[in-house]
This record gives sequence, C-alpha cells and structure tokens, in this order.
Amino acid sequence: MPDLSEPSVEPEARAQLRCFRVIANARAGTVLEAGADNFSHRLEEAFAAAGCSAEIELLPPRQIQERLRTAIEDENIIPVIAGGDGTVNGALPVLLGCTRPVGILPLGTVNVLGRDLGLLGTIEERVAALCRGEPVAMDLGSINGRPFHSISGMGFFSLMAREREHARRRFPFSRTIAFAFAATRSILFTRPIRVAMEIGGEQRQVEADAVLVTVNQFDGAEWRRNRLDGGQLEVHILDTGGLLSRAKAALSMLTGSWRTSRNLVSLTAEAVTLTRRDKRRGHVTFDGEVERRAGSLEYRLLPAALQVIAARPAEI
Repeated sequence: MPDLSEPSVEPEARAQLRCFRVIANARAGTVLEAGADNFSHRLEEAFAAAGCSAEIELLPPRQIQERLRTAIEDENIIPVIAGGDGTVNGALPVLLGCTRPVGILPLGTVNVLGRDLGLLGTIEERVAALCRGEPVAMDLGSINGRPFHSISGMGFFSLMAREREHARRRFPFSRTIAFAFAATRSILFTRPIRVAMEIGGEQRQVEADAVLVTVNQFDGAEWRRNRLDGGQLEVHILDTGGLLSRAKAALSMLTGSWRTSRNLVSLTAEAVTLTRRDKRRGHVTFDGEVERRAGSLEYRLLPAALQVIAARPAEI
C-alpha cells in the first residue's frame, strides 16, 4: 500500500493513490434514510469524485468486526469503519490491532469523533476530506480494559444518552426538539449518585448528579477537542444541586458555557477509578452506547493508541 507519510508526494497526488475498503453499519441512520443501494452508489461516486477508489460493504452490526479484520489483513487497501460513535466504539478492539492508519467515516447523529477529525458537512464533503486527509496519532481511553474513543460517564450524562436515543426515534425530524425532550426527562428523573473516586493518588468521596470522563479536553457548544494526543483524561463532576442545577447544566451544554459553570468541577489525570458506593449496577455510557455495570470502573489513558486519517492536525 502507499506510504501515507512519504514527504515527496503532494496531498492531491496522494489521494489519487488511495484505495479504501469501507465497512459500513447498515443500521446507521444515514444508510436507512437513503436506502442501502442508493447509499452505496452515492458513496462510490463520492470516492470517485475525490480521486480515490473504494469497495463498499454494508453490514449488520454483528458482522462488522469480522469483516473489518479481513480488511485490515489486506495491505493493499486502507480500512475504513463507517457509522456513528457507537459503531466506531464497537470496532476499537479490532482497530487497535492495525499497525497502519485507518479511516473513520461518520454516519451518526452526533458524530463526536468525526467532528474532531475534521470530517464535516455532506457525505461527499466527508469523503473528500477523508481522501485528502493525513494520519495522526490519537489517544484512547479504557474502562476495565474496554477501549473508548471520546466520552464515558454515569448519572445525568448516561441518562441523557439513553433519552437522546429514545428521542431521536420519536422526533427524527428535529434534533432541537429531540435534545429538549431528552434534556427535560433527564433533568426530572436523574437521581444523585455517591461515588468513591481515586484520582492522582488521592481518594475522594463525591455525591454528584453526574461524573463524566473524556479522552483529552473538550470545549465549547460543539464539544470539540483542540488536541487528539493531549495525553490526559479529564474528569467532570456535576454537583447535586437538584432540578435547577441540572437544568443549568443542560443549558450550558447547549450554549457552550459549561466550562464556567459553578456546579461543575473538572480534574485531569492519566488514570481514575470510580466506585459506586451503593454497590448496585448502574448505567454507564461508552461513546453514546449505554450498559449496566457493577463494581469499580478503572479508567486508563491509552496514549497514541490509534493512527487515524484526519482532515486536521492532531493539535490545533
């Protein structure tokens, strides 16, 4: 396969040399809206227009990991995982075994990682950005050995993730209405959690409406990272201020002012352990996916764990 780091090859010419194999989630909203055949055709045309070739495979989620392994074994192509943040999360165990850069094509609703990689706009614009992109090193996080690429949390944030999925199905015509619906239910039904926290060698006991762990620092209304290789986890603790506190938190997330919220405490570390003091299984988010977990959650940083093709540098 072509050497993506070869300095003598101009980006425009390098795009011409690239051959991709796209492993796409057939259940992604973008695919379902367009129809499988129409989407495949549109994607092939987008790659051709950008000067690249691509093989497109639309697969149900249970088959994605197997086909992605096959794509990674083929040294003549660049493997691409296409789907939402949850699809990419599920593919991380396979992607971590790849020793060359991989592509990510965002097809979800939120696309936290896709935005951070500079893959924005229409499908055609995202494909063009992928074709002209350059490999960057990207940090990951892990929870008890399970990798995640962007965000994990419990409490208010995990309830928001669950309610957002429900609202997205109920209000597919408006993201604003879906967000408002999810936020309202989360504000009303969140219950405080008591957590024992070990961070930076210190023990803390916190009672909070939410605890959120991110890979590197996010900022602003769009929740963007200035660095993909900042080498740290950031832990956000939303205090138990009741309905008003949660309402302000939801509004600050929407407006981008959450960094200055008096109800939020943020800490940085390379490792943190969270233990629910009630010992019950609780909902935990992994890049938008939600699971019930019991026992301690050991978060660890995986520095520069993945080489991804991005349309922006690792640091901006």
